[in-house]
Amino acid sequence: MRAPTVDQLLTAIADAGRELLRLGSLNRRPDIVDLCRDLLSTRGEASGSALAREVVERYATMEEDGRLAFFVALARDFGVDPERIERALEGYRADPDFRSLQELRRASEPPRQELFRRINLAPDGTRAIVAMRADLLRFMQIRPELEEVDADLHHLLTSWFNPGFLTLTRIDWNSPAALLEKIKRYERVHEIPALEALKRRLAEDRRCFAFFHPALPDEPLIFVEIALTRGTPERVAPLIDQDAPVFAPAEADTAAFYSINNCQEGLRGVTLGNFLIKLVVAALQKELPQLRRFVTLSPVPGFRSWVEEAAQTGDPAIAERAREALEIVQGSDWFRDPERAERARDPLLALCAHYLLRVKRGGEPRDPVARFHLRNGARLERINWLADPSPKGLEESFGIMVNYLYDPGRIERYHETYAASGEVVHSAAIRSLLAAGRRRRAG
Repeated sequence: MRAPTVDQLLTAIADAGRELLRLGSLNRRPDIVDLCRDLLSTRGEASGSALAREVVERYATMEEDGRLAFFVALARDFGVDPERIERALEGYRADPDFRSLQELRRASEPPRQELFRRINLAPDGTRAIVAMRADLLRFMQIRPELEEVDADLHHLLTSWFNPGFLTLTRIDWNSPAALLEKIKRYERVHEIPALEALKRRLAEDRRCFAFFHPALPDEPLIFVEIALTRGTPERVAPLIDQDAPVFAPAEADTAAFYSINNCQEGLRGVTLGNFLIKLVVAALQKELPQLRRFVTLSPVPGFRSWVEEAAQTGDPAIAERAREALEIVQGSDWFRDPERAERARDPLLALCAHYLLRVKRGGEPRDPVARFHLRNGARLERINWLADPSPKGLEESFGIMVNYLYDPGRIERYHETYAASGEVVHSAAIRSLLAAGRRRRAG
């Protein structure tokens, strides 16, 4: 006999609580905010689970305007009480013992944090809360005052989705069909046009790993696709070509991470990817001990937009080089002309090295992919010309892609270097590109 799941138990408790609510003094109310107030005030497990389910079900039926109003109410009516914080602070100053500290902590926590914890007691409550945050992130674009609600949700989700609670699972062609369909749908870096293309990406010389959470057992949170190769790949086309011959894994010396996808918008900003890469490196080392290199073949999504900006503003020498490069790559088919592509190559590679090493935002590289890998302890290894001549690749970065190197013996050292000083650890090849760019500017 199979043991009941947590979700089945929560459903049974919620069903019992619903009956209690019908018989007791609490009545179901049409307003979701009133339901939330009832949920915060109730103490019984059954009635609390029933109210939590009511909140989840009510939210699911609401239109966009109603959902926005719900979050506005959470920001307005479920925040901290400044007077209570002041009293708790005065008490702690007068007698800084454990009890006064606990009271200060309780006073500093907004009631909506406890509300979300209680909503999580609904059957499938975690999934509902992740979906709520996806809506909230969208609403914040027009209502920035909702940021404080998001801060509370982000705090909770970071705890609930701690990597220690996650399961690393390999995805292959024998995985459930519903899961394969989701992998196909969630792939945003290099589109998977059909299941046959996905089948090739899961062949003997490919690997795909995903993180799962016990509360969302059928939903990948983030997944990474890897190609087993000999040598560091310079172009993405051979890695995603569904007709490419299958390479013998025993002959591979390199694992190339060519696509990383976050699947749940509601978990944006919740750190998962760095742990995923490190665990996958360890898993691959165990399975294929002959592997010597772990690299990425990564996009540079902000490069073209920066070049276009730099052509108009900033360092005059950089602006001149950017204008010259943009003049060469005018039109949609410039890369098909070998002469034009060759003329564009050196200035754009030098500009890309400058962009990745010198262009900062908040003390870190402006490029989001660079930030991700450098924070994880990677080294900027090589910049590859016309590595992705797809429409998306050309639009984002003139087709340029980057190899980041994950050296298992130096990952933590590189991470500490980056965290301490913001230094972008990079190879001699990158230094040469940067120096070549300086020489051209001086000339």
